[in-house]
Amino acid sequence: MKNFMRTVLFFYFVLALMGFPGVSWAQDKKLIIGGKNFTEQYLLPEMAKILLEKQGFEVTLKTGVGSTVLRQALKNGQVDLCFEYTGTAYTVYFKQKDRAIMTDPEKVFQYVKEADTKRKLVWLPPLPVNSTYTLMMPQDRAQELKINTISDLAAYVNKDPKTLIFAMNAEFWGRPDGFKRLMKFYGFRVPSQNVKQMATGLTYTALKEGKTDVSMGFSTDGRIAAWGLVNLEDDRKFFPVYNPAPVVHQKILDRYPEIAQILQPLTHLTTQDLQELNKAVDVDKKAVPEVASAWLESKGLN
Repeated sequence: MKNFMRTVLFFYFVLALMGFPGVSWAQDKKLIIGGKNFTEQYLLPEMAKILLEKQGFEVTLKTGVGSTVLRQALKNGQVDLCFEYTGTAYTVYFKQKDRAIMTDPEKVFQYVKEADTKRKLVWLPPLPVNSTYTLMMPQDRAQELKINTISDLAAYVNKDPKTLIFAMNAEFWGRPDGFKRLMKFYGFRVPSQNVKQMATGLTYTALKEGKTDVSMGFSTDGRIAAWGLVNLEDDRKFFPVYNPAPVVHQKILDRYPEIAQILQPLTHLTTQDLQELNKAVDVDKKAVPEVASAWLESKGLN
C-alpha cells in the first residue's frame, strides 16, 4: 500500500510539473499588474493585488509609468493586467474621433473591447467611474472672472491671451484628447510662454498656491473639493468618457478564468468613493496600501 501511495503521489507531482489541467500550485499563480503615474492608478492596482492575493495569487506591481509605456508593456507581455481607460484607448491607441462613440460609455467600451480582441487582450467589465480630464480653477478666481465653462475660458483667453497661466503635464499637452486639440476645438490659443509643464500632482499644488490660474486634472481627484478648486464645465463635450476597466492578456485569463470574478467587486467603486480614496492619499497623506485595504475592508472584501 505504501508503495502504491508513493506511486500515486509521484504521478501527480509529474503532472503538476507538466502543467496538467486541474493541477494548480500556488507558486505558479504569479501576476504582474501595471499602473500609470497618478494616484488612482496606484490605488486600483493595489486593490486588485489585495483581492488576488487573498485567492492565492502572487502579485507584483509595476506602477508609475505613462500611458503609452504601460500600453506597450501590456502588449509585449511585460505586464499581465492593468486598469486602462476607455477614452484613452479609443482616442490615443486606436486614434478614433467619432464623438458619438467617445462620449457614450457603452459604445466606447464595446469599441475598445472588440478592437483589442485581435491583440489577445480582454477588457473586463468597467468601473462605473468617469475619470475624465478636467480644467480646474480656484473657485474664487473663477467666480471673479465669471468663468464657469471651457467656452467662458476660451472667450476670456481670446480677449486677453497673456493674463492666465496654465499648468499641465507633458502627456496632456500633446495627446489627441489633450490641450492642443482642446484649444482648436473650443477656438482659442494660449501663448506658449503661458503654459507651464510639470508633473501631474504638481498641477493641483501650483493652482492652490496661486502659481497658475488654470490647471489640468482628473475629475475624480479628491484635492478639487478639499482645496477649493472647481472643474470648468466641458459644455461642448470635448473630453471622451474615461471608464477604467481591467485589461488582461487572453492567455492569462484562459489559465486563470477566476480573475474576472475576483476583480468583479471593484465594479461597485463609485466616483465618490474614488474621490475620497484619492483625497486620503493626496490630502491626508495616507499610504496607498493602507487606503486600498481600508476601502476593501469597509465593503467586507478584505
